[in-house]
Amino acid sequence: KSDLNLKNNELINEIKINQIEINPNQPRKNFNTKKIEELSISIKNLGLIQPITVRKINDDKFQLISGERRLRASKLIGLQNIPSYIRSVNDSESLEMALIENIQREDLDSIEIAITYQKLIEELSITQDDLSKRIGKKRSTITNYLRLLKLDPIIQSGIRDGFLSMGHGRELASIENREIQLEVYQKILSKGLS
Repeated sequence: KSDLNLKNNELINEIKINQIEINPNQPRKNFNTKKIEELSISIKNLGLIQPITVRKINDDKFQLISGERRLRASKLIGLQNIPSYIRSVNDSESLEMALIENIQREDLDSIEIAITYQKLIEELSITQDDLSKRIGKKRSTITNYLRLLKLDPIIQSGIRDGFLSMGHGRELASIENREIQLEVYQKILSKGLS
């Protein structure tokens, strides 16, 4: 069912939640259960303020582009339908929209941001300079995030879990040998080094 013409000449539609599939390229993998529950209470009391964005796959199937937290929270309280913008985009544009929306969020960890930058560069076949212009971040910032992907996965987990700062990660990334990286990582943790 279509509703008001509100954003960039797009109609807001009420779509059945069970017709929406999650985008497999969604960069965010970790969802804070408590925050989803808080969001669901807000949606229950105030309604969904910002519609989700989807693209049409076929007559009765849609794929989520942005708004996975809102979708999860809506499912949690048993909503059957959810207000949605339906965009006509291809796979590449869908991925770019999902990734850029996630970059603009405040609560992504440094590793999620790094993975998102890497995916944008690979999927769109662009340079770090191109990405810098597209998302309004300095090229050096993008480079610093991408360096974190050179870290051992154990250290990446430490950053995700808040045991290490991004600054620690950047310094550790300059150590090529992973064994030495891990040794220094253990020292940082055990001695609480800045």
